[in-house]
This record gives sequence, C-alpha cells and structure tokens, in this order.
Amino acid sequence: MSKFSRISQRPGKWAVIVLAFALFVASLTRADAPQRPTLESIGDQVMCLCGCVATLNHCPHRDCATLAEMRPFIEKEIAAGKNETTILQDLALRYGVQVLAAPPSSGFSLTAWILPGVGLALGLSVVVVIVRRWRRRAPAVAGASAKPLDPKVLKAVEEEMSNSGLGH
Repeated sequence: MSKFSRISQRPGKWAVIVLAFALFVASLTRADAPQRPTLESIGDQVMCLCGCVATLNHCPHRDCATLAEMRPFIEKEIAAGKNETTILQDLALRYGVQVLAAPPSSGFSLTAWILPGVGLALGLSVVVVIVRRWRRRAPAVAGASAKPLDPKVLKAVEEEMSNSGLGH
C-alpha cells in the first residue's frame, strides 16, 4: 500500500489541518488590518483629569467638565479620520502625558514599566540570601555535635554525678 493511498483513506484529518491553517492565515491578515477608532476604545485608554482617578469612560461624575471637554475633541479627531495612536498623541500634547492610562514605553516613562520587575527581582534575591544564611546558622541536632567531648572532661562529669547521687 502506498503512502498516498493511506492519506486518501483519512480525508477528515487533512480537512481539519487545512481548515486550521486557513483560519490561522485569516487571523494574521485580520490582525494587521487597521481598525477605525471609537469613542469607547479611546475613552478606555485616557484618564479623566477631574480627579476621580478613572478612565474617561468610567468617570463617576455626572457633570464632569473634563468629560464634557474631551469627548467632543475625541469625536472631532475620529471624524477627521485619524487613527488611535495619533488621537492619543494629540491628547497627550493637549493635556500632558498624565492623560494616558498607560504611560508610554519610552524615555523616562519606561521606568514605570521596568521598575516593578526590577523591584520584584531584587526582593526575591534578598529573600533567597536571607533564607540561605538562616539555613547555615541552623542549630545542631542533639547528639550530632561537631567535635567530640574530651574524655577527661567526660570522666570528671561522670565522677561528679556519681558522688552527688545523680548518677545511676
């Protein structure tokens, strides 16, 4: 039996493989396609500057002046056909970098991304060093002394115990 006849006997397996490959290729081309920004997508990436410490879409204040000012600006930018990155850059230029919910990953703001990982690594290494030192200083188990007792001292202790009535 040739290998081609064995392959043709299981067409379902190859159909699944071809379908999975086609879906994979389709997902790659779909991810590269630029999506039109929406007020919702931009509002989740921008902080409200009224002092509520929430994103623009989740500001709890009904009459928020920042919300009333920023939403029309974002809508105007979307209507002008700008992409999401450009709109976020325009907002950062107008209101400052603090308007961005996530700091940019460049320049001094890069420390906001790196510092937590560095702090975690340093803290973990300090814990490892401390635990290793504690293990070295662990008390010796009874009967597992590092050096044996001097026989003269041991004999003197036994004689003293027998003279005092503490011995056997």
